[in-house]
Order: sequence, then structure tokens, then C-alpha cells
Amino acid sequence: QVQLVESGGGLVQAGGSLRLSCAASGSTFSINVMGWSRQAPGKQREFVAIHNNGGLTNYADSVKGRFTISRDNAKNTMYLQMNSLKPEDTAVYYCTTTTRLGERYWGQGTQVTVSS
Repeated sequence: QVQLVESGGGLVQAGGSLRLSCAASGSTFSINVMGWSRQAPGKQREFVAIHNNGGLTNYADSVKGRFTISRDNAKNTMYLQMNSLKPEDTAVYYCTTTTRLGERYWGQGTQVTVSS
């Protein structure tokens, strides 16, 4: 199993920046893909960004050019640098991973609130 713990959320004004972190533990050798999703109040959880073991990344159109996903494999940690934040980015952000066996794990989430 893989355990994921997010940190770095908070309250920021529109136009500001935050960096989220996701620390993985457990069977980290089995991790294939890591990513971020978010869920705003009253909305479904949505894809934000993804990073595979080969270094390939992909982003939701709504965050392209503003968010950057990265991984530090030595620390088993993934990051999401969020710049030019907008009120519509307000959500609970979840770290997620898929292992080589296709198992999916989620963190507990971290709240990001962007004030206008």
C-alpha cells in the first residue's frame, strides 16, 4: 500500500501563489503515476495535473501555464506550484497515485482558498 499526505494549502489572494506538497510512504517502489485532483464545493472531483515515472506531465486546460507539477523521487515527494491563482481555483486538492498493478490511492486533501 501507499500512503499519501498533502500539505501546503491555505488562504491566498487572487494573483498569489501556493506550493502544495504530497509525501508518499509505504510501497513507493510500486508507484507509476502521481497526480493532483481537486474538488470545489458542490462540484465533482476533477483532474488537475499528472506526472509519470518518465517525467511526462499533463495539465487540465484550466491550469495550464499557471500550475507546475514536479516530483523529487529521492524524497518520495510530489509538488504542485500554483501561480496566478484565481478564485475559481478554490477547492480541496487531493494527491493521488496509481501503482504498476493499477491500484489507486488518495491523500486526505488540503484546502486551497483564493479570495478575490
